Amino acid sequence: MTEQEIIEGCRRGDAVAQRELYVRYGPAMFAVCCRYVADRSVAEDLLHDGFITLYTKIGDFRGEGSFEGWCRRIFVTTALGYLRKRNPLAFSDPLEDARSLSVEGGDALERMSGQELLHCIEALPEGYRTILNLYAVEGYSHKEIGQMLGVSENTSRSQYSRARSRLMEMIRDRNRIKLKDKS
Repeated sequence: MTEQEIIEGCRRGDAVAQRELYVRYGPAMFAVCCRYVADRSVAEDLLHDGFITLYTKIGDFRGEGSFEGWCRRIFVTTALGYLRKRNPLAFSDPLEDARSLSVEGGDALERMSGQELLHCIEALPEGYRTILNLYAVEGYSHKEIGQMLGVSENTSRSQYSRARSRLMEMIRDRNRIKLKDKS
């Protein structure tokens, strides 16, 4: 089935088209969910909820932009709804505190595999991981992130800065362990 046939079939409630949509986009949308929550069973629940929303709102897709991008937005929104209920930004720090942290170790990042980097990102606290994903992966501005999460633009900036610092620290630590193991 073509993407357009899948969309039209889903608009009609065709179970075959819905299954094809799930098979085609499920893995990518599961990866989106996993970027926001570290617990795979919660990510599976979010995937399920996201597809329910996708099936019910597919009539709203106007064909402007990519369909996959439109789908991704639904899954990001679903994950954010879950995180908002858990209030992951309750530990927010002022921007001034985040500025004092150093970010170094670019060459350490180059020695890491993609899978190792994903493990480090998954290990970040939810608030940090959420902001990092929205800003660095999804491309939202800090103003947009603040509006989505109900926090100030400065809180978004602060959390992003702290997330980057924590991530770089984790990367440096992993590389120190690797180098020590090679000795």
